Amino acid sequence: MSFRDLRNFTEMMRALGYPRLISMENFRTPNFNLVAEIMIWLVKRYEPQMDIPADVDTESDRVFFIKAVAQFMATKAHIKLNTKRLYQADGYAVKEMLKITSVLYSAMKTKQMGLEDRVEEDSSKFKFDISSRISDLKEARQLASEVTSKGASLYDLLGKEVELREKRTAAIARPLEIDGTERALRAAIKEALETVEKTKEMLNNIVSDEASLDVKIEKKQQELERSRKRLQTLQSVRPAFMDEYEKIEEELQKQYEVYVAKFKNLCFLESQLEDYHQLEQERFEETENTLRLMQQNLKEEDRDLMRSSLKNVDSDMDVLEDEADLDSDLEESRPSNPRPTRNGLMAAKHTNDLFRRGGTRFIGNMQGGDSGESEDSEIEVDEDDDEEGEDESKALDDDSLEDPVSRATRSSRGRVRPPLSEESDNDF
Repeated sequence: MSFRDLRNFTEMMRALGYPRLISMENFRTPNFNLVAEIMIWLVKRYEPQMDIPADVDTESDRVFFIKAVAQFMATKAHIKLNTKRLYQADGYAVKEMLKITSVLYSAMKTKQMGLEDRVEEDSSKFKFDISSRISDLKEARQLASEVTSKGASLYDLLGKEVELREKRTAAIARPLEIDGTERALRAAIKEALETVEKTKEMLNNIVSDEASLDVKIEKKQQELERSRKRLQTLQSVRPAFMDEYEKIEEELQKQYEVYVAKFKNLCFLESQLEDYHQLEQERFEETENTLRLMQQNLKEEDRDLMRSSLKNVDSDMDVLEDEADLDSDLEESRPSNPRPTRNGLMAAKHTNDLFRRGGTRFIGNMQGGDSGESEDSEIEVDEDDDEEGEDESKALDDDSLEDPVSRATRSSRGRVRPPLSEESDNDF
């Protein structure tokens, strides 16, 4: 099937005067009713007196209809149709119907041409137009050239007539062989009989094929009926497990709804958790920034305190140096005193140590009385010196553990008063 065949078929049917409009889309799918209607109309157009049954409801009726149409066209119009393609009722059937429509269309066209020629002859009697005869002039020229060529070929053949005449007379004078002619006729008769036998066998085979096909069709119809009845029984009978299946399906629907709700809640909680972690991270970063700033501020304050403490220590050292200078000046201006004893020196040292540690002041005489008391005082001073040495080492260790800032602050808070000179007791 091609687009050209469909177009030619529709145009020919329109030209022949088919009452119904045929579209090219009608034969995309099988349409047996339309094919049957067209075939009946074509048969009526070819032979109006022909009677063909138009019943095509059942399969047997359709087969009989196709056979009748094919047989009619083969006997009357000598047109051989393919019944299988006609029964398909699609684009392949159009090719078979195009054979009939082309014959009818050519006949209608020749009839119209004859009528037009008659009309032209009638009109030429009364009117002569040179413009309408130009094509005739061309044809006349072509015929004249053909006549000259044919005349030349005829002249050549007549020149060979002398030789051909002798051969022809010899062939005519030769007697006919009756045996040969009889043999040829018998062979032709035999071939004709063989073809007749073959056609009869084919017809018998067709009849047997039809019977076998009818039997197969009946079997298939019976199987179809049985399958339909079985289907109806299966549809009517309710399975035993159907109730349990419906219950499980309802439970599954409920579980699915619960699952969907939990999944939504889980997604919401995960989003909330992510937001919370993000806030915590932001807070942590803020606290880190604040702590870093505080550390920087504390470092700056420590530096300021260190600087101020160092300034205070320097000022205290300056004051002590000034006082020492004054004391030295006073000693130089005073008269020389007697040399103090060992007890007096130890007591002065002890007082100086006490002044360094606590700043307490002891008032009393630095010179002892008799010798016994001096020996006891010497023993006591030695023990005190040992204890004071241990205390000084501990104090030095504690001072070494302290940082310079604490030392500076301690010195700034409670300044150690300078020790009294040894000559201060002699003043009294």
